[in-house]
Amino acid sequence: MAKLPSLSAGRGVSVVLPGPEHSFTLAEEALAELLLRDDVRDRPVVVISVAGAFRKGKSFLLDFFLRYLHHTYTLGESGGDWLGSEDDPLQGFAWRGGSERETTGLLLWSQPFKATLPSGEKVVILLMDTQGTFDSESTVRDNATVFALSTMLSSTQIYNLSQNLEEDDLQHLQLFTDYGRLAADSSKGGKPFQKLQFLIRDWSYPYEYPYGADGGEKLLKKRLEVHSGQHEQLQALREHIASCFEELSCFLLPHPGMRVATDPEFTGKLSDIDADFKSHLRQLVPLLLSPGSLVPKRIEGERVLAKNLLLYFKAYMNVFNGSELPEPKSILAATAEANNLSAVAAAKDVYDNLMDEKCGGSYLEPSRVRQEHARALDKALHRFHSSRKMGGDDLSQTYCQQLTKELEDQLATYLERNEAKNIFKFIGTPAVLGCLVVLGYLVSLLGSTLGVQTLVSAGAAAAVAALVLLLVWVYARTTGSMRELSVQLDEFANSVRELAIHQVWNLYGQNAVASSMGLNTDSNKSK
Repeated sequence: MAKLPSLSAGRGVSVVLPGPEHSFTLAEEALAELLLRDDVRDRPVVVISVAGAFRKGKSFLLDFFLRYLHHTYTLGESGGDWLGSEDDPLQGFAWRGGSERETTGLLLWSQPFKATLPSGEKVVILLMDTQGTFDSESTVRDNATVFALSTMLSSTQIYNLSQNLEEDDLQHLQLFTDYGRLAADSSKGGKPFQKLQFLIRDWSYPYEYPYGADGGEKLLKKRLEVHSGQHEQLQALREHIASCFEELSCFLLPHPGMRVATDPEFTGKLSDIDADFKSHLRQLVPLLLSPGSLVPKRIEGERVLAKNLLLYFKAYMNVFNGSELPEPKSILAATAEANNLSAVAAAKDVYDNLMDEKCGGSYLEPSRVRQEHARALDKALHRFHSSRKMGGDDLSQTYCQQLTKELEDQLATYLERNEAKNIFKFIGTPAVLGCLVVLGYLVSLLGSTLGVQTLVSAGAAAAVAALVLLLVWVYARTTGSMRELSVQLDEFANSVRELAIHQVWNLYGQNAVASSMGLNTDSNKSK
């Protein structure tokens, strides 16, 4: 059997870390490095997260996901046994046996996997590992924060449970169902979350519900059943869960074997795992990770690109770092903010691309730059308004005004860049002052020829003064000192140039036009 590709080049990157006093911090640089890569940033993301109680094998499971992803998307092999050799130790996200927690915060695998959906759309797959809930070091707020973040940011949330699907497991989803109900009421009727996969580990009752997806679906239907005689709270909880997720499914996994559970030397070798567990693992993983099963992340019906996922991370972290557990409304507000910021970013990209295309080359007349700005602004605003956004018209209008102001401010930058390309303006001051030096020298020569000493002195003085000003201008421009004086010299040179052009026009331009008109008149008369 072929050896597995090495996973040593990748690692779990901590993107949300526990902070002081039970707070969490966002590792923004690490997250940006992962999501803003050139080959990743503009692709829709598929975010698969595993969450649940601590010491229930979440990281262990994710490492089998990595084997499948490497086999299918890195090596490009659609067939064969992706589990690999019986003697390969399990690599990937850090895991170990024992009773103490291993994972803290939220981690993403450092190597996004590129995939092509059956539709032809190219996406990237991100695996998320989460801190286990209900350990001896975490508060209820910590548990809610981790679970909420992973649920809100993932497109497929795997709810990792042990032995059974019980009532308290459903009640732990109550915060998220409350948020989902609020979001559904204010977002055109859509469901806020996409796929929730219940995964029941160590299922001990295959005689009631068989292992696998079929048994899981029957168990889930039974647990979420709403019937008469049921308490109102139990009915409401089940209705809320159904209203929050676009898709609900369940899978029942057998126990992996006593060697896995009790041997401190266990390294994840397949030879140490029960055959029944491996058989059902071969069924479960493709159900979640094959090209036809991938679920791209969407918010308000819009595909979330990798670069925009960073905005949602920031917005949600701002909410959860408050002094109290967030109300569902505040989470919704954060989602709406990130959603509108994403639309603003897309509109800015449209504007920048159009302006760079039209104004990024040679010098243009300032009026032409303003015309291109007006066209690009119109296109950018159209892109903003065409994006589906949460938060209502008032919030959208606020961000639209902010976008318009920022793009109007950009015009000054493009005009400044354009002026920098105007070679005539750049050489204008030294050219004018140089001409004055030559003109003064010529006047001095003329006065000497005519024997007029006053003319000689005036011409020499003008030439020396112009030369001194030229040297001062060169010194100011090259050293950056005396900036105000250099600006005044530019204005002086510009005035002299415009005066000269005006005088030349008065002397020659008007006569030329008049002569042309006269010739035309005479021509008409002759006809």
